[in-house]
This record gives sequence, structure tokens and C-alpha cells, in this order.
Amino acid sequence: MFKGQTFYHQHIRKAIIAFGTIFNNIVIERRNSSDEIVQSLRVPLSYSPKQKFLARIDAVSTANPAEAAITLPRIGFEITGLNYSPARKISLLTKNRAVGEGDSANQLRTQFTSTPYDMTISMFIMAKNQDDGLQIIEQILPFFNPDFNVTINDIPEMGIKRDLKINLDSVSFTDDYTGDYTQRRTLIWDLTFTLGLNFYGPVTRQGIIRTAIATAYDEPKLTSTSAITTEVGTKYTVTTDPADATPETGQWDYIETFEDVFRDE
Repeated sequence: MFKGQTFYHQHIRKAIIAFGTIFNNIVIERRNSSDEIVQSLRVPLSYSPKQKFLARIDAVSTANPAEAAITLPRIGFEITGLNYSPARKISLLTKNRAVGEGDSANQLRTQFTSTPYDMTISMFIMAKNQDDGLQIIEQILPFFNPDFNVTINDIPEMGIKRDLKINLDSVSFTDDYTGDYTQRRTLIWDLTFTLGLNFYGPVTRQGIIRTAIATAYDEPKLTSTSAITTEVGTKYTVTTDPADATPETGQWDYIETFEDVFRDE
């Protein structure tokens, strides 16, 4: 795209995976009148809009008893917004620098600072009875006060690891029970989260500098007109010996050369 560079750091994908991992192991227990556990269920988690499950529930009716009903309880979530975050903005000229290992051991890698965005995620909890929904909610809310941090490997090639801040913004409840007694009851908890993302640009690679050139000018001679050609400075060049020296080669020497610089009149 810009400057003919193609790159993909998977920022949103990593954030979705980290977010889903938090809620991927919620278990509820159902007890009898003697307070004995009679059933233990792991709550399914999926990336899907709430309307999809509501439509699936509505599709199952007594007119078509052979159609399988959706299993409740379950948790689903989806991205609902992405907005720039000016409060987390830093200088655009700041650069990250890293010297890698392996194939990139002899390369300096640079990258401009990140651009901050806030991603909004809506999560819903569906249950067919009140106690199932309350168990799920009570396993989530204590950990958000109101935020929770997860460390992600943001840019592996730059060695950048960052805490992903997940903020719980709101919680609401809906009892979606309408119609006659043959219709299935659905209890829905809606939770809204904000994730602080950082988007990074391309990584620029630079090899080892083995040659340096500097020219020193003699200012008085710059204005001299006494000769056809006038010496105006000295060009200094230094290079490594051997020419393919690397930090791993151990000791090496430098070759220095000096050349007079002339100006044609």
C-alpha cells in the first residue's frame, strides 16, 4: 500500500484470541435439593453475533420437533467498533529499534511508534434459567475492576510484548421471554468491553555498516580564486578489514584512506 510495502502484524486477530482465551474455560454446576452436584457443564464460547443465536432459537418450534434446539447456556462475542484513541498518542517521530537473532542477527530493525485505537467488543451470555446465567456472571465480574490486563506478543521480530488492557464498560440484562408457554425462555446478559490496541507500521531492516565516508572542508579555500583548481577539503573513508566483517567474526582491522577534494573554478 503506502510506499509499496506490504505488512500484516495480526493485531486484531491476536486481541480476539487473547480476549476469547479469558472466557474459554467457564464451568457451571447444577445442584439438586440436597445441594449435591448433579451436572457440570463447560460453557461453549464462539465468535458470532447475538442475532444469529436468537434466530436459531426462534426457528425451533413445536411445529418442527425434529429440529435440534441450540444448547444453552453459551457465550458469544463480536467486534462492534474501532475508534482512534488520542489520549494514548505519543510522538510520531519516536522509533523502536532492535537487533535480532538467527537470520537477522546482523541487521538493525527499526519501526515507527504505534498508532493507538480502542476496539469495542460486545459479549452476550445466553441461558435458559436464571441460576446458570448468574453463575457465569459471577465468574467474570470479580476480575474486572473495571479492567483486566493480558500480555500479548505484539511484534515478535522487534521483541515488543505489551499488556492488552481490557476494560468492562457496561453490563445489562434482558429476559427475552415472550409468547405462550410453548415458547422457549431465553435470559441474556450483555457485556461491553473496550480493548486498547496499538497498530504498528512496517519494519525497516538495515544491514551492517562497514564503510563510512566523511568530507572535511577548509572554509577559507572555498572562496579562493587564485587557481583553476582549488583544494577545498579532505575526503576521509574508513572500511572494515575483512570487507565482510560481522560482530561474530571477532577482531578485525580498519582501512583508512584520505583524498584531497578539489573544486573547479
